[in-house]
Amino acid sequence: MQQVLQFSKYQGLGNDFLLLDGRSLGDSEDVFGLTPEWVRRLCDRRFGVGADGVILALPPREGGELRMRIFNADGTEPEMCGNGIRCLARFLADSDGDVAPRRWEVETLAGRIVPALAEDGRIRVDMGAPFLTPETIPTGLAVGVEGLPVGMLEVLGEPMAVAAAGMGNPHAVVPVDDVAAIDLESLGAALEVHEAFPARTNVHFVQVLTPDHLVMRVWERGAGPTLACGTGACATLVACHLLGLADRQARLDLPGGPLEIDWDEASGHVFMTGPAEAVFDGVVAPSLFGTGDERPPAAETPPPPTTPSALVETEPSLDSIDCATVCVNGCLRPEACASASAEARARVTALLEGCSLDDLVALAGESLESRTRGRLCRDEPAVS
Repeated sequence: MQQVLQFSKYQGLGNDFLLLDGRSLGDSEDVFGLTPEWVRRLCDRRFGVGADGVILALPPREGGELRMRIFNADGTEPEMCGNGIRCLARFLADSDGDVAPRRWEVETLAGRIVPALAEDGRIRVDMGAPFLTPETIPTGLAVGVEGLPVGMLEVLGEPMAVAAAGMGNPHAVVPVDDVAAIDLESLGAALEVHEAFPARTNVHFVQVLTPDHLVMRVWERGAGPTLACGTGACATLVACHLLGLADRQARLDLPGGPLEIDWDEASGHVFMTGPAEAVFDGVVAPSLFGTGDERPPAAETPPPPTTPSALVETEPSLDSIDCATVCVNGCLRPEACASASAEARARVTALLEGCSLDDLVALAGESLESRTRGRLCRDEPAVS
């Protein structure tokens, strides 16, 4: 990847994503050239931008308004993400200047999902009907009298009562007496890869406070512990209702905040309502992606020379100079630098000479400022 990658970061209840807009770039799966390794680097919270996943907004293929692809922080591609599609809807509204009421027909691997911008600024999503048969989730658990797959599974040597439901992606729901006492790191990781879930699974431990108020903790497939999971909240409400523990409509408290989930009896669809907020816009330097498949360990990175003379004495070829490391404090041989780098420096020099500092700051903030203005104008009450 040679181009500078532009992105917007959004979060829904602390579940954060990098949004890439490819709606105008043609119908190509390789529109951004992303690979699993590059996704992992982008999502790395120390060496990259930091996120729970990457979301692409792409041209539609099946009659929708647009198509969504999402990648987990580990580079895998799930079928859907509830918090992710709320962030996508907010991103679309901010980018295009849309105001409520506004809805989008979004194609996903889980089918067509319809998020809508509500008057209060939250996003209400029609998540469709849940999947409750073993082959559609998928799971090896058998359907019980409750109407969904249930069973006792051995997890880390202990029996665990588990229910399964699908929202286009698989979910394991485990009711417990005290959700705070659960060893999420151990049990979530073990249950994610349990043989009862051939495509792996998201894992949710849930405590029922009242039939319309549940508390849950999340272990997401491919991401680990996260602050929220929209599809997981939907699956948890469905499972708890069928198990006789919850109403069809309830508030579900996740570590990042609450979601309102409504399993509509008439349509059979599950509706999720919650927030999504912009964090910042930015660009990623091509150097983040390097040239190899893996980032080398820090110990293998050659230190910069103490003086330029050390470099001159050994007279290395231009090809032997790794500018990303050796020239970290500035180009050591500008008179003999590769033409591509020289051209790039010339363009940067021309830009700097032709713009004041205020101009550069304004240029960098233009995209975020326009989105912020759009949100402010949208949220202001209409004046008659």
